[in-house]
Amino acid sequence: MEIDPQVQAGRRRLLGAALALGPASLVHAQSFSFTPQQRYPDPSVRILDPEFSKYRIYSSSVEQLATGFRWLEGPVWFGDGRYLLVSDIPNNRILRWDETTGQISVFRQPSNFSNGLARDRQGRLLTCEHLTRRVTRTEYDGSITVLADRFDGKPFNSPNDIVCQRNGAIWFTDPPFGIGGHWEGDKATPELPHSVYRIDPANGRVTLALADLAGPNGLCFSPDEKVLYIVESRHQPNRVIWAFDVGADGALTNKRLHVDAQGPGAIDGIKCDEAGNLWCGWGSNGSADAMPEELDGVMVFNPAGKPIGHIRLPERCANLCFGGAKRNRLFMASSHSLYALYVETRGAA
Repeated sequence: MEIDPQVQAGRRRLLGAALALGPASLVHAQSFSFTPQQRYPDPSVRILDPEFSKYRIYSSSVEQLATGFRWLEGPVWFGDGRYLLVSDIPNNRILRWDETTGQISVFRQPSNFSNGLARDRQGRLLTCEHLTRRVTRTEYDGSITVLADRFDGKPFNSPNDIVCQRNGAIWFTDPPFGIGGHWEGDKATPELPHSVYRIDPANGRVTLALADLAGPNGLCFSPDEKVLYIVESRHQPNRVIWAFDVGADGALTNKRLHVDAQGPGAIDGIKCDEAGNLWCGWGSNGSADAMPEELDGVMVFNPAGKPIGHIRLPERCANLCFGGAKRNRLFMASSHSLYALYVETRGAA
């Protein structure tokens, strides 16, 4: 694919701004008990259906890249700079993990209690901010542009997760999780329903895409972008993932149940691979009958919504993304730690 020279130059400027942080910004992470598997295949990578066998690499095991954080969320890969950005929400910062050195540093602090991160079609960073209740874009020169901070004259709740279509449209979820207390932002009273919004790529207009979900959370598109998957975190009795057909005008139709977490399972961030499988951050909903050691990690569902694999982690996984040189490295942002696993599939472009 040919890259526009102006876009390429802009990406280099954005990379340069990140590198300018230098060694003084290195994070000295605390230790956390994690013992990597010594045997192959890694028993943490569980095959629930034979279909998952082709995605597991026999000699690949779960790696802990960094630890000592409070609540990691919203990882996004910058392949042109070989680094990952991830939000550490309660610590009010965005971290940068460097693939070439393995070091983790502070990319932005304060981050306005950032949550979901993504890139637009020009490679610029998109950020959901709890504190300011807005969605922003980081320009190539490091300046910040506010894309959306209110709807119908009222402030958003706390933008949570975000995704950008190939046509440039930006979609984000807006539950009240970030204003429920002072841990991930400032406590405030919601003024808008729990909703999903779309920012038009042509004129920047914000439109209401969906307003009938309780606690909309993670979202992602199918590889052909004809289907949008959205997590409903407060659905009763169980958390679920809905599938919607996406019209050329951005209209969402044909709502249907795709995944039911069934009991104590808690779905969070989700990503699609190039085969249409959903890789879902997973954990316990905190109920008395939950067994976190059997739930924490990543659940994988095939395009029909059937569970086929489970990557077991020692802590809950909030969100994830594909990255690495071949887009076949799964990065898992978990409660206190950042994990990675090479798999035999790639993230949907």
